[in-house]
Amino acid sequence: MKRLFKVLAVLIALLMLAFVVFRTPDTEPDEMRAKYAGEPSQFVEIGDGVTVHLRDEGPRDAPAIILLHGSTADLHTWGPWADGLKETYRVIRFDQIGHGLTGPDSNEDYSRESFVADIGEVADALGLDRFVIAGSSMGGSHAMAYALAHPERLEGIVLVGASGAPIRRDGGGRSFAMTLAQTPVVNRLMAHITPRSMVEQSFTKMVSNKDMVTPAMVDRYWEMLRYPGNRSATITRFAAERVSFDADEVSGVEVPTLVIWGAEDPLIPVASGRWYDEHLPNSTLVEYEEIGHLPHEEAAQTSLSDFKSWLLNLPSIRPDL
Repeated sequence: MKRLFKVLAVLIALLMLAFVVFRTPDTEPDEMRAKYAGEPSQFVEIGDGVTVHLRDEGPRDAPAIILLHGSTADLHTWGPWADGLKETYRVIRFDQIGHGLTGPDSNEDYSRESFVADIGEVADALGLDRFVIAGSSMGGSHAMAYALAHPERLEGIVLVGASGAPIRRDGGGRSFAMTLAQTPVVNRLMAHITPRSMVEQSFTKMVSNKDMVTPAMVDRYWEMLRYPGNRSATITRFAAERVSFDADEVSGVEVPTLVIWGAEDPLIPVASGRWYDEHLPNSTLVEYEEIGHLPHEEAAQTSLSDFKSWLLNLPSIRPDL
């Protein structure tokens, strides 16, 4: 018994030492706002104590497009698309709860329903009646969920490597990070120990176009993840049960939909994109060879061009050219 206690004492001491040596503290909110919230950023209250960091660009009377980022990302992921759209369209992108400069939800509610409610509240706050909604990865599942709940407000849907399809990637199960998030003690350490190298390695594995993984991009993801409350929010989301959409409910969404996927996506397989295309009655599928999980960044100009061409086939929002 004494030997067991000694072993436990050594393990505890090693854990404490690792915590002290490898701990990465939260970033400072004021510094992050100064660095990442310059013009045209604004902060908008949407209720329940949530103040959303967003950018609203382009003519106010133009057709509106809302862009939703993926897990652990932020509104900057849509920079190339926003730059290419804002002269003709009104482009809104915002940091979803638990991400970027919006920070954690006051009620710690990271359910899909909570994210969907926020989309509607942002749209209401900006005076949008109808709009196109586009989402990447996690943001794609939120876009799909919003379409199921409020199809009457949508002119179109764009799913970019979206989660939510009942398709398992090779090997099945949850990701390593999600497994860690469900492991007691380890998940608590995850809220304090986030090496920059871990973020860089994650992106290197996620994308096929390695040129996009720049030091500035890695720094932004690493710093935003460490914004106060975001790491705990991420752990809560990762630990939640995976919920997939039902084929019958998706088949009832008649809103025109563009499905964009990287053929080499290692995180959400292209089979998921094909599932959406199969079950959505009014969809167009575009696949990119030699592209991974982030086609809107890996193949920014190509995907933007395809998106703009698709938009021109939506007569209800076609701008005056």
